[in-house]
Amino acid sequence: MYVILAILVVIALYIVFIYNGLVRSRQMAEEAWSGIDVQLKRRADLIPNLIETVKGYAAHEKSTLEEVVSLRNKAQAVPSGDVAGRAQAEGLLGQALGRVIALAEAYPDLKANQNFAELQASLETMEGELQMARRYYNGAARDLNVKVESFPSNLVAGQFGFAKRDYFEITNEADRAVPSVKF
Repeated sequence: MYVILAILVVIALYIVFIYNGLVRSRQMAEEAWSGIDVQLKRRADLIPNLIETVKGYAAHEKSTLEEVVSLRNKAQAVPSGDVAGRAQAEGLLGQALGRVIALAEAYPDLKANQNFAELQASLETMEGELQMARRYYNGAARDLNVKVESFPSNLVAGQFGFAKRDYFEITNEADRAVPSVKF
């Protein structure tokens, strides 16, 4: 009788241990997603300043600038929990921002403008921080996904509603291509 009771206690403690590990992993993934969300918000807040600076120099590039603003608004409209949708929207926004930065090559005065240079440097710094946040999130999502899928934690995960997380990844194959550099 004591042996059976001891076995039941050990099993209960093991289930609690697994459950707590799953909760910890879920919280890490949520915290990591929050980090991405913060960086994306910072980037979205920087975009209007960048656009206004470029507008003064590149008035006839209006369609490019309007596209960036439109994509920014679409990216912000994606629900926070929709990782795949947000990744796709942010990828399109990143491409459009790249075209705005490329405008500086066509406008030497814009390239020399201190405000534009500062905004561009801020954007580059932010993109680096966003890349780190994405890696952190994907690592946290991977850890949670491993626990949700591996035995015996998958038994506990299924009983308590733990689910896999989507990765924040590039969905556009053009973004994966190696850029060609010509001199």
